[in-house]
Amino acid sequence: MKLGIVGAGMVGSSAAFASVMRGVAREVVLVDLARSLAVAQAEDIAHAIPFATASSVQAGDYADLAGASVVIIAAGVGQKPGESRLQLLSRNAEVFRVVIGEVLAAAPDAILLIASNPVDIMTHVATQLSGLPPERVIGSGTILDSARFRSLLGRHLSIAPQSIHAYVLGEHGDSEVLCWSGARVGALPLADFAAHVSAPITQSVREEIDAGVRRAAYRIIEGKGATYFGIGAGLARIVAAIRQNERAVFSLSMLAEDVEGLGPVAISVPRILGAKGIEGNLMPHMNDEEASALRASAEMLKATADALEL
Repeated sequence: MKLGIVGAGMVGSSAAFASVMRGVAREVVLVDLARSLAVAQAEDIAHAIPFATASSVQAGDYADLAGASVVIIAAGVGQKPGESRLQLLSRNAEVFRVVIGEVLAAAPDAILLIASNPVDIMTHVATQLSGLPPERVIGSGTILDSARFRSLLGRHLSIAPQSIHAYVLGEHGDSEVLCWSGARVGALPLADFAAHVSAPITQSVREEIDAGVRRAAYRIIEGKGATYFGIGAGLARIVAAIRQNERAVFSLSMLAEDVEGLGPVAISVPRILGAKGIEGNLMPHMNDEEASALRASAEMLKATADALEL
């Protein structure tokens, strides 16, 4: 598989590094407006290849994306002093207009994997600008939030997080919804397993884990300026599922016509991912509180997207 990545900053380069180390792409091409940055990242990652798998990584221009099966878009601009969130979104939409046009001119059959924040709105924008079917424009969504949820549950239960099936729904952001009702460990509902290992999920445990998931990015940014390793690994995992036609289930963002009675809106729910992109949706069991919170998240995202002028 050939993988293209537009945006060679920390997220894009971490995705490239993780993809090389996992061996999910035979060829990786990094494209960035600052070509010297793409060249430096590609050279640094290339020096890791002897310790990993037989891959190649290079810096290139948009034309070098020809033949890419997946293109990760991790490009965007930062917020200016005094600039509103909507103004920032408008500027990033214009960046996407250029980037997506160039990407599709070179690789018209590629699946677009959106990593730029706010990822749900940018997934909405990318779908509209590209004209591609929604299943081929995939936002990384809450895949990282779900990984954080499982990691903290695994720590509490003293079990590998890979054995935990738990999802964060909605926005990748403050309105996200931890779906406790549908969480399972192996074949057991979460509460049953927790009782079995004498690690009950009390209200205080829920609050601690909720805060741990919801505030993770803020803590990491405060400590080191940005988050990139976790999402880089998540993006590589998504690419691997596409490459191998796994039909695996991830919490991903996609422009959908009906989420809790609203649409169109780009938002995360569990989705089946294969070689052609998203192949199906799996709405998890939710209690009334979780369903109400998911609807509120969808309403906020839809209102934001509707306010943008493309």
